[in-house]
Amino acid sequence: MRISRKELKERVIESYSLLRECTLCPRKCGVSRIKGETGICRIGIKPRVSSYGLHFGEERILVGKRGSGTVFFAGCPLKCVYCQNFTISQLLEGNDISNLTLAKIFLLVQQQGALNLNLVTPSHVVPMILQALYIVYDEFHLPIVYNTGGYDSVETLRLLEGVIDIYMPDIKYGDNENSKKYSHCQDYWDVVRKAIKEMQRQVGDLVIENGIATRGLLIRHLVLPDELANSRKVLEFIKTEVSPDASINVMNQYHPAYKAYSYPELSRPIKIDEYQKVVEFALNLGLRIVE
Repeated sequence: MRISRKELKERVIESYSLLRECTLCPRKCGVSRIKGETGICRIGIKPRVSSYGLHFGEERILVGKRGSGTVFFAGCPLKCVYCQNFTISQLLEGNDISNLTLAKIFLLVQQQGALNLNLVTPSHVVPMILQALYIVYDEFHLPIVYNTGGYDSVETLRLLEGVIDIYMPDIKYGDNENSKKYSHCQDYWDVVRKAIKEMQRQVGDLVIENGIATRGLLIRHLVLPDELANSRKVLEFIKTEVSPDASINVMNQYHPAYKAYSYPELSRPIKIDEYQKVVEFALNLGLRIVE
């Protein structure tokens, strides 16, 4: 972390104020999470953690030989009908824990030898994360990865400046129409563009040292069947409005999950040529491909 303990404490206080009538994410549900009420994410005042520990399923530049110290948070501001981790994001698999316990988890993955702390789906629990980091301020030294679906409030992201080392957002769609249909989110494309630009402002292009990412922005994009993600528009936005040297992982692991079979267009895996066309387009734009 590059901010003082005093400043981090101020961020904790400010972030918790957003929970009184919750405006933490762009949904702006307005519920009092301080009192335990829940909104779209269905998480109240305590973070719910599904699992944690060393993880080797992330990008090679994040896991190296030691693994990424992932903490999977239950709940999500998005409602993707094809969510690959739906048992965690939608079915809320996990346990409510205190911020002190969360702080101990952060120290545990550090003791296990993790290369970084990888916060998975953290957008709706930022205050809890900040307080846990405040608790272990003098003991915790790993780079911190913010692994998000991209539906983030700029106001909340600004509370993370100097705290987050690597932003790793998804850009799921290049339009609002399909985000409304498949993620029940009518303004995703509008929101994600602002969020990505703020992340880029804070940490810049991805920095890789000795094969390991240490700082910067790494964007993920999951290719969907029949160009439903509007991938070309996503990639053009990254190139022209984020950075010509941006790093992106074009992901090919889509498979029907959760409620996807209720949508014929989502009820099959992607084809090899669908994926290759997106990768080729990204390469032709000059973007840095990361796997």
